[in-house]
Amino acid sequence: MIGILGGGQLGRMTAVAAARLGYDCHIFCPDKDSPASRVAAATTVAAYDDEQALRRFAGSVDAVTLEFENIPAETAALLAEFRPLRPGWRVLETTQDRASEKRFTAAAGLGTAPWAPVDGPQALAAALDRLGRPALLKSRRLGYDGKGQVRIDAGDHPAAAWAAMGAAGGGAILEGMVDFACEVSVIVARGANGTTACFDTVENRHAAGILDVTVAPARIDAGIADSARAAAVTLAEAFGLVGLLAVEMFVTRDGRVLVNEMAPRPHNSGHWTIDGCAVSQFEQLVRAVAGLPLGDPSRHSDAVMKNLIGDAADGWPALVAEPGLAVHLYGKRETRPGRKMGHVTRLYPRGAGANGWASRGGDRPPPQEE
Repeated sequence: MIGILGGGQLGRMTAVAAARLGYDCHIFCPDKDSPASRVAAATTVAAYDDEQALRRFAGSVDAVTLEFENIPAETAALLAEFRPLRPGWRVLETTQDRASEKRFTAAAGLGTAPWAPVDGPQALAAALDRLGRPALLKSRRLGYDGKGQVRIDAGDHPAAAWAAMGAAGGGAILEGMVDFACEVSVIVARGANGTTACFDTVENRHAAGILDVTVAPARIDAGIADSARAAAVTLAEAFGLVGLLAVEMFVTRDGRVLVNEMAPRPHNSGHWTIDGCAVSQFEQLVRAVAGLPLGDPSRHSDAVMKNLIGDAADGWPALVAEPGLAVHLYGKRETRPGRKMGHVTRLYPRGAGANGWASRGGDRPPPQEE
């Protein structure tokens, strides 16, 4: 029995992958009707700080992982006293805090955008003097899908930007803007025996701060793609991670790779692996958590994945009727603007798909233009 902290779509797809390998999953989350719970063998509905519920949960599973990183590190530390927690709670603690994450990345010898920690409008004004404008103000915690981020341009007042971010007492960081050619990500798995396996470097495009489209493989020089994969492996090994680590990066116009953010769980930019690889990111997580050998992460096809955000999922009857389109709906009961409701993936022959489409026009555009 594998315990999963969190009940969203990542937990749902992990539980489905676990079932393929003969494992049951037990979901722990505060939601009574979560997407993951409807495909799992068991669910505990409780708050993440309910110590008694956590102890009972630990007693019912053999190992624990997570699909959602905004879980108190104290919760993870408690569970780690009773069962293997993969990834470890210190990995979670580091990646929950953007400042800690930046410092960890630098200690591993990898580059990031220029940044500075800030704790209020005065510190923000001083940091803007050093880093210049435009710049991005980001909350240190609980920021995802564009939340907790404010762009500061010439003429914007630091106090107004601070108020708009809504960091409260959690502090923030200021990031200098990077002149990048594209944004990419790599998902690396690391097993309990220290072996690693990387999926291909992919190219990501965002809309309103939310991932919109992923192109696999990224349309970049092979050497740059290899550098991105090497960076992800370096971070996973520095953590001593067992499980998955998703690393989002910038590729600058002069060919450098800069680490942006990390997530110690399956990632939206890895959903294409369900259809494009023999072993998906979700199965790879299950293998790592269960102590199995890692699977072969190579892709058998090129792929373009598009998120279905908000009411875009309402067009599912047409999507499931579209030949060659793999449709994944998350079973969420309520559609809301900005909410990830599903995704679709189109496969292309390896070497002649997304890259081939880009180079020769192709007879069928990728999903974002359909």
